Parts: sequence; structure tokens; C-alpha cells
Amino acid sequence: MNKISYAPFIIGVAGGSGSGKSTVSQQVLASFGADMVSVVMQDDYYRDQSDLSPEVRRKQNYDHPQAFDWPLLIEHVQALRNGETIQMPEYDFTIDNRSNKTIPVKPAPVVVFEGLFALYDAELRKLMSLKIFVDTAPDVRFIRRMQRDIAERGRSLESIVGQYMDTVRPMHKQFIEPTKRHADVILPHGANAPAVDVITTKVASVIGQLKRP
Repeated sequence: MNKISYAPFIIGVAGGSGSGKSTVSQQVLASFGADMVSVVMQDDYYRDQSDLSPEVRRKQNYDHPQAFDWPLLIEHVQALRNGETIQMPEYDFTIDNRSNKTIPVKPAPVVVFEGLFALYDAELRKLMSLKIFVDTAPDVRFIRRMQRDIAERGRSLESIVGQYMDTVRPMHKQFIEPTKRHADVILPHGANAPAVDVITTKVASVIGQLKRP
């Protein structure tokens, strides 16, 4: 357990599927390193579905807020804020369920929480020092999602299109898009370089203040 003597700078990065959230998070991580930045991915906090058959799991709505294990997620973000190491669950999208592995995440001066609903929960928003919404055109998001799901999750084009029309698109409009109003910063056209540079400059300032005697 790595205790820290200060509250970390917590960044929430929200946006639709394929918007570029991971690009922002990974750029911050790459700029400052794992000792300075920890990343929590909401995708790994889908509810455990071991009690459901594979067929039933595949039919669940994964783009609704209720698909996530909010109590565990909030507990873990609060633990990191308190300087405690967490065991982040690992979600396996090829079986639509959690794997039997966990990922240790240590506390750090900067914690990035990335996910569709990163700005959805009021309790989590209160813990954040900076709230970001990555705003990307729907057609671009769909193409990115399609490429990812085919390459990384072994899904057919038919299933991807069906899921997009049935749940992804309507859930984005109903639940994700409205969280934009909670953002301190909105990144237009996705994770564009100038906007990401502004964020990394802010993070550098925060880290610089922590290092002062």
C-alpha cells in the first residue's frame, strides 16, 4: 500500500464510444509516466455476469449506465484518492464477462478515470479536479468502433451495426451526450493535438507544484 500525503489530481475523461478518450488518457500517461499517472478504465467495471449464459450476456445493453458496477468503481476511485492501491477488475470482451484476473493500480499524483460515463455519477464528479468531454462526430466514432470490435473483440460487421443501432446510438443521445454539460473542458473534433497539449500542460503544472519543497 503506497500512501500519499496529498489528494491526487483526478481527471475524468468522458465521451462516446470511439471518441478518442483512450488517446487522451494514454497521451497523459506517456507524457509523465506510470509513477506520476494512474489510469482507471470504466470498461473494466462492467458488472460480473457469471450467473448468465454466454447467449444472454451477448444480448445485454452494455451502453446503459446500469451495465456497470458503480459501487466498486466509486470505492476504487476513493481508495486511490486516499492513497491506497486497488485491484482493478479485468473485463474480457470476447466472453462478455470479467476475467479471473485483476490489475493492480497504485496511487499517483494524477489519476485519470476514463469511460463512457466518466461524468455521469455526481459522487464521482465531486472527486474530480478536471472534467473533460471528448466530442467527436458520430460517423467517425462508428468507424473507429467497428474497426476495434472486429480487430480486438472478434465481432461480425452485422452484430456491430445491430448493436450500434439498437443500443449505442440511442444510449449515447439519452445518457452520454447530456454529461457534456458537466465538463470543464470539451475537446472538439476528438483528441486533437492542440487540445491534448493544453491538458498535458495543466498536468505538468500540477506535478510541478507537488515537487516543490
